[in-house]
Order: sequence, then structure tokens, then C-alpha cells
Amino acid sequence: MEDLAVTGGALPNPGFWAGKRVLLTGHTGFKGAWLSIWLKRLGAEVTGISLPPETQPNLFTLARPDLAASHFQDIRDAGKLAELVKAASPEIILHLGAQALVRPSYQDPIGTFATNVLGTANVLEAIRFVETARVVVAITTDKVYRNLEHAFPYRETDHLGGHDPYSASKAACEIVISSYRDSFLREKGVAVASARAGNVIGGGDWSADRLLPDAVRAWQSGSVLQVRRPEAKRPWQHVLEPLSAYLILAERLWRDPSLGDAFNFGPVSHEAAAVREIIEIARASYGRGDVHYGDGTEGPHEAGWLALETAKARHILDIEPRWSLTEAVDRTMKWYRAQRDGADARVLCETEIAEYEARP
Repeated sequence: MEDLAVTGGALPNPGFWAGKRVLLTGHTGFKGAWLSIWLKRLGAEVTGISLPPETQPNLFTLARPDLAASHFQDIRDAGKLAELVKAASPEIILHLGAQALVRPSYQDPIGTFATNVLGTANVLEAIRFVETARVVVAITTDKVYRNLEHAFPYRETDHLGGHDPYSASKAACEIVISSYRDSFLREKGVAVASARAGNVIGGGDWSADRLLPDAVRAWQSGSVLQVRRPEAKRPWQHVLEPLSAYLILAERLWRDPSLGDAFNFGPVSHEAAAVREIIEIARASYGRGDVHYGDGTEGPHEAGWLALETAKARHILDIEPRWSLTEAVDRTMKWYRAQRDGADARVLCETEIAEYEARP
């Protein structure tokens, strides 16, 4: 695939975020830890609510984000969650807390629905009674669409659906978010939007059943990487791309609450890439690594083709990808190599954020 040049658009504004009280759910996860570091860099006062980190190692523990407060709390417990939200008195809520993996959703569908659907409802219900709240950005996924396996990128107006429990739970989240916006929060002056981001890569993810973390584990141990569906296509992007988009969306909602709606965030639609292509870029960057490509029949059902139409985010929010696919994969593999060789995870993240911000 041709590696097109990217120029980038808007960036988060430190002048906006300085001193803002932010509630971040899911702050111990991969994206949450990165976002905690970036928010601190921007000057925000962040309260985190999440379960304890699930993997060892994990980015939250290694990078030690500076938070105003960090609470290990299950968002399924509505009463305790509401107490913490009220005490935080947030102005902006970034809701990332979720069961975020497809294959574990087959193993625990009830837990997945409870965390993703009821947990989201609990967060939004708690916000109803917080007078300081102005903006909510609730994160769902690119998998909320009823996937017809057609060769067209999905727009925000396409039908919601989901074959696997994870995708279905996130589609249901979209309905919950819309309902709370229309029934309760808009009339309180709270702007609410959902963010549907493509497949995210970047250093510091040690989750199971994710492509590049699996590759790193296999190649660092000298094992053969097993790839189930090498021809599956996804809208891959570096983790800083959607995180930047969430922050910009929150800024715009603060100024213009009428923008509360669903937004797709990802690479331009024709740059969706197959798993095989990602692995070959990663192997070239890593310098070695054995791979066994399956025939696509192993494991439970997963969509074979998925791309997002991101014109709405470009035209309304001025959000453009800043790093190409090759650069995103290369940076990811270099992050893992550097961390393995003793580099401080916090420094690696802060350096990468600075380089992302500096890209003209």
C-alpha cells in the first residue's frame, strides 16, 4: 500500500486544558494511561476511576501518571461510582472505562454487557447530578456498525449492530449515550458526544489477543507469532491520533454544545490495511521474527473488513492523521524495544507526545 504523506490538522490547546477538572474513566488501561500523561502535560487536574491494571507489565504502573486522584472502582457499582464522581466535581468527563476486547467478550458476555452498557449508563446517571459538568466524550469503537462486509467505509449515520458481544455492547452504548443526551444532559447544559475510533496501536499495550503486543511477546521470547486472520482489514492508527481527537472534540463541545453527536476517528478510509501488512512492517522494524499465518478459520467470528469514513471529523473538527501507517507501526516497535532495553516508560511516552505535537 502506498504510504501517503500526512499533514495533520488541529492539536489540543494547552491554554484550554490548564486547570480544567477532568474525570477520566479507564485511566489504568493502555489508552487511559497515555491520556493521563497527555492531560497532565496540558495542565489539567485529572481524577481517574478504573479497575486496577489487568496485565503485568502495564503502562499505568510503569509510567506513573500524575493524577489529582486515582480510584480503583468498578463502574458497575452505581452508588460508589456516583459518590466518586460527585467528589471529583468534574467539568469534563472522558469515559474510556470498558471491557475492550472481542475474544474475552465471547468468554464473558454478561460481564461485557454489564461493564460496557450498564457501566456507561451509571457514569452518565452520576453526571446528571454534578452541577459543574459541561462536556462528556464517551468512547465506543469502530465496531459499533452492523458490519455487512462491503467495500465501503462506515459513516456515523449507518446502522448500528454487532455480531460478537463486545461489538454489540458498544453499539448498545451508543443508544444509551444518545438517550441520556436527549433525555437529561442537554437540558442541563452538558454537551455529550460519542467517539468511534479505529484499531489503535502504540507502545505500552500488553493486552492479550492484540496484534502488535502478541508480536512483541512472541519475538522477544523467540517464539513464532500465530496470526489467525492475516487478510482481515482494519483502520489502524497510532494511539496518539484518537487521543488527540478526543481532546479536540471536548474543546469544541465546550465552545459549541450543539456539536454533541457521534464522530468517527481513524485514518483516511482507503488506508485501512490488512493484518499481514501490519505484521510485515512490524517485522521489518523489529529486525527479526517468525510468523505463522493461519487461513482465517481459527477462533470465533470476527469481521473481515472494516473501514471508517472520517470526513465529518475532518470538516467539523479539523482533525487529520499526523503519522502514516508505516511510521505508526515503526514507532510502536521502537517503543517496545527501548522499554525492554531499560528506557523509562514515562519518558518514552512524553517524548512521543512532544514529537506528535511538533509535527508541522
